[in-house]
Amino acid sequence: MKISRTLASASATVAVTALLVLSGCSTDAGSSPAPTSSPAGLPATAPVVAPPEGPVTAAGTVIDAAGDVEICLGIVMESDPPQCVGVPVDGWTWDQVDGSETSGQVRWGSYAARGVYDGERFTLTDTPMLLALYDPMPSEDPTGGVDGRNEERELSRVQDEVFAWLGTDALTAWPERGYVWVQVVWDDGTLQDAVDTAYGQGVVIVTSALRTVG
Repeated sequence: MKISRTLASASATVAVTALLVLSGCSTDAGSSPAPTSSPAGLPATAPVVAPPEGPVTAAGTVIDAAGDVEICLGIVMESDPPQCVGVPVDGWTWDQVDGSETSGQVRWGSYAARGVYDGERFTLTDTPMLLALYDPMPSEDPTGGVDGRNEERELSRVQDEVFAWLGTDALTAWPERGYVWVQVVWDDGTLQDAVDTAYGQGVVIVTSALRTVG
């Protein structure tokens, strides 16, 4: 299924906190205009990505707005209450976790949760844990620790093109170590293959916010 999420309405002025430590200028899902055309080499629309076959772990801020629960995997806007581009969550109950805050009809907290993702929704399968207690294994560096050789001006252009092309499927994008890094909710290699075809290998690195289990 196509990856999709619900964008909560943002306050006029918000302080934006990234869940990732980014170097250089970054782009988030709330600031990119809708694409009017795709750059040469990229498909007209982003390809459909198959959902993960097994359980995955999602880590981020969980926001419950009057019963509509979502987990924020990208940028969280520090309004009161916080808002984000989130993945809808099924099976969430607050009586199984501590560490939440409330404001009006909104309740939130930061957690790591295991479940299954069908390309649109995340269904809880295990009891969540506080994000502060979550100690994941380090992710493998897809570059093998080798810096890219792409010029900064070119990376800026590619970043804008890829982010506009992905639309709301992109959580954030930023230039670092000679590459454009793009984080999405989930990629099985389909999006990586598409950008490699368009720009060549070693230009754009696509990473998934969801992590496979086992």
